[in-house]
Amino acid sequence: MNEVTKLTVHPRLEFILEVNPIAGAAGEINDTAFGGLSVGFQSVLLGTGDANTTLAVSYLHETVGSAVPDTDIGTPTNSGLLLLSTNAENFHFDINGIFNEQTVNNTNRTQYGQTLSISHPLWKLTGQGEVWHFTQPFLHSNAVGLLWAVSYAPRKNLVFDGGFEHGLTSTSTQWEEFFGFTYLLPHRLWKK
Repeated sequence: MNEVTKLTVHPRLEFILEVNPIAGAAGEINDTAFGGLSVGFQSVLLGTGDANTTLAVSYLHETVGSAVPDTDIGTPTNSGLLLLSTNAENFHFDINGIFNEQTVNNTNRTQYGQTLSISHPLWKLTGQGEVWHFTQPFLHSNAVGLLWAVSYAPRKNLVFDGGFEHGLTSTSTQWEEFFGFTYLLPHRLWKK
């Protein structure tokens, strides 16, 4: 379970707070505990507003870790992202490059990840497909998977989404389902 709060303080800058109030693991180790806390920011470098293409960077730092073991890609101590978004022929494309610092038993390793997602409106819904890849530096392996999702926006400031993902490698979680929502406060918190 996780919750992400974003606070936009400038058209090109937002602060991010990511909280995982509950994390659970099943299998060889059965455990449930606080999942962790990360803070960071995202900044738009090129394009804002109605721009067809945007380029942004993001950084997250884990300030409180979890005792529950990580799966697949792990929980990074530090994470940097390069995010490219564009629109073409009524399709939306997101291409992301991820650079994570993984720490296990006081040993740090760099993890690299890439994602490509494509979304398209379908009636009142939006369908999305994504292919992702992450290195697994401590396992000397790679996690690769596909994600399929659908979202519904009953209002401009409220979106419900759900879907599933399937791991394609033996070190990937084989099946995951998810459901969530995004809510945008309808009014500014402070005057310009």
